Amino acid sequence: MAWSTRELAELAGTSVRAVRHYHEVGLLPLPGRRSNGYKQYGVSHLVRLLRIKRLVDLGFSLSRIAAMGEDDHHPAEALRALDAELGATIERLRRARVELGLILRDHAPTDLPAELAPAAGAAGLSAADRSMVLVMSRVMGPEHVGAYAEMLRSRPTDPTDGEFDSLPVDADEATRRDLAERMAPYIRRMRERYPEAMAPDVDAPRGARFVAETAAAAMAELYNPAQLDVIRQVGAILADGG
Repeated sequence: MAWSTRELAELAGTSVRAVRHYHEVGLLPLPGRRSNGYKQYGVSHLVRLLRIKRLVDLGFSLSRIAAMGEDDHHPAEALRALDAELGATIERLRRARVELGLILRDHAPTDLPAELAPAAGAAGLSAADRSMVLVMSRVMGPEHVGAYAEMLRSRPTDPTDGEFDSLPVDADEATRRDLAERMAPYIRRMRERYPEAMAPDVDAPRGARFVAETAAAAMAELYNPAQLDVIRQVGAILADGG
């Protein structure tokens, strides 16, 4: 019995391209050729191809199949290792589905980690604020992330949010001062209501100082000079007990 490449692929339930690739990587031996130059596959090629396809369908990589050789009695450790990998993949996909469900339900941004995405979505953050949260999520400790998420989830509405977000870079001193004075009471209430979120991050992997330095660098890039001046003035007002 002799088959062409296409016939072999059809019998094995795969594609001609796959057969050629298996030749290229050394998994499937090349057959002899007919007098007209066309490849001539036999039963041994079909059996080998079916075994390769079966292992691929189970999840084995081509490199692992090559390491196994042509023996169909595969080591139990290889099967157990694959089973563990598949289990981890299934768990990762399960978590991804849960996260996607939360994102769809809460209309949350997709770029934030699962702990913060629903809360950030509910908070209606600006693009700059969302980027700030994203950066901070990479340096904060787990306890601080939880406290921060709770603050975002249930924080009261700040009537000055829109003004701060749209503050032009050339806003004059009087405008900046007025905005800072109206923002300060809200920031003070937030500090009192969410002390864990507003306190230094003592459980951060790289320390509270690194968190503070990262926050300062992120703010310098995400907010314009007028907004940064308002933030500075709010800090001064609160430090003076105002």
